[in-house]
This record gives sequence, C-alpha cells and structure tokens, in this order.
Amino acid sequence: MAGLPERLTKAAATSLLAGALGGAALLAGEVLAAKARRYAKPTMGLALRTSMGPLTAPPLRLVLLGDSAAVGVGVEWLSDTVGGQLARLLADGTAETGQRHVLLSSVGVAGSRSSDLATQVARALLGTKPDVAVVLIGAHDATSARAPEEAAGHLGEAVRRLRSAGVQVVVGTCPDLGAMRSMAPPLRQIAGVLGRRLARAQTKAVTEAGGIVVDLAAETGAVFRADAGTLCYDGFHPSADGNRVWAHALYPAVAKAAMTGV
Repeated sequence: MAGLPERLTKAAATSLLAGALGGAALLAGEVLAAKARRYAKPTMGLALRTSMGPLTAPPLRLVLLGDSAAVGVGVEWLSDTVGGQLARLLADGTAETGQRHVLLSSVGVAGSRSSDLATQVARALLGTKPDVAVVLIGAHDATSARAPEEAAGHLGEAVRRLRSAGVQVVVGTCPDLGAMRSMAPPLRQIAGVLGRRLARAQTKAVTEAGGIVVDLAAETGAVFRADAGTLCYDGFHPSADGNRVWAHALYPAVAKAAMTGV
C-alpha cells in the first residue's frame, strides 16, 4: 500500500488537474499526507481456508483470487472477509438454490495487480479444481501508469484459463476509488476517474473471456461514499460492513454461477 500514492502521482501527472503548478503542488502535499497514513496489513495470509454448511449438503468449491480484497485485509476474522460472507450466504442458500457445503479458499495476495493473476490461477487449479472462482482486483492497476487495456488483458487471460478448466468465474471490477477517505480531494477524484476507466476495460475483457461481471463501483459506490463505516481505520480497505456490502452485491452472480456449474 505504501506505493499507492506514488503511482497516483504518476497517473495524476498525465491529467489536466496536474497541469497547473498550483494543482501539482496541492497534489504533492496530498501524496505526502497519504504516505504518512497507517494502512492495514494482511493478517490471515494464505490461511484463508474454511468450510461452511452441512456436511450432507452438495459440496461447492469456492476460490478467491486477486488483491487485498481477496484475502480480507482490513478485518481480523475470516467470517468478515468477502469470501467468508459469500461462503455463508451460499451455505445457507435459498428455497431455489438449497443449502451447500462450501469449501472456501483464497490464493489472492495483497498488493497484486492483474499481471500477477497468472500465478494465482496456476495455484487455484492445483489439485481438485474449484467450481466457482471470484476475482477481485483493480485498485493497484488503476493507480499505476499503465493503460487500463493492458491490465484488463491480463485479467481476461486469467478468466479464459479458468473457464477452459471448467471453472465458473465471477469478477468484481475495480471498486469506487473515489470513495477512499485515505486521500483528500482532488487526488481522491482522480483515483475515482482512473478506477472507472479500468472497470470499463475489465468489463469488456471479462465478458469476451466468458466470465460474469459485477460492477462493484456502480453497485456499491454510493454506499461507500455515504457511510465511512464501510472502510476500516485506514480509510482505504473495506471494513467488515464494507465486505458485507460487496458480498451481497456479488452473491446473485456467484449463486447463479454455482448453479450453472452443477
């Protein structure tokens, strides 16, 4: 997370807002303030692995790939992560879907970009393949100086490999970076614009690769902007409440993917 402000500065330098000397000076001050913040660190690492639901129910292997969102940075309990909350929703089921015995794991790595997904896909496909993969990535891609199409291309290739292996794939596109409270305006607005650009490119690449897209910014951005409690103490990573918002936004697509894979 320490490199995030620097990457935003490079991206901001190409924008109109950074064209004026006064604007550049303001952005530089905001970057220094953002660097001084204390950001949440991964606490669960590769230990994000559990099972939920009755043992007698049909099994469902669910794996998460991506960045800090896939490993629950910002919360202390596995049940508060996006994966944990999705697993509980799937395990409880509905009258239509029924209960499932969900086997949850994550191969995500905090700080990852889309170019890191190739390694994560290889790990996800080791041993018994998952039934459904949920990919959460984009924040670090959006704030880098690379073209969004390049990052989306790596994501599309990851989705294509998973689909070729018979795995149903749901991708939560780049969340609303304009809702971050770890940075002040106008840096926050610049991050929001970059995130939306990437989300559009991600949507195209994932759809073409055969995955299902959930636009997290469109579905949940307003909630994150209105409620500071959706973010943890660092103002960047989601809190348990924020993860719950994301999980409920993802759940319809994930439940549909799980039924498709039966």
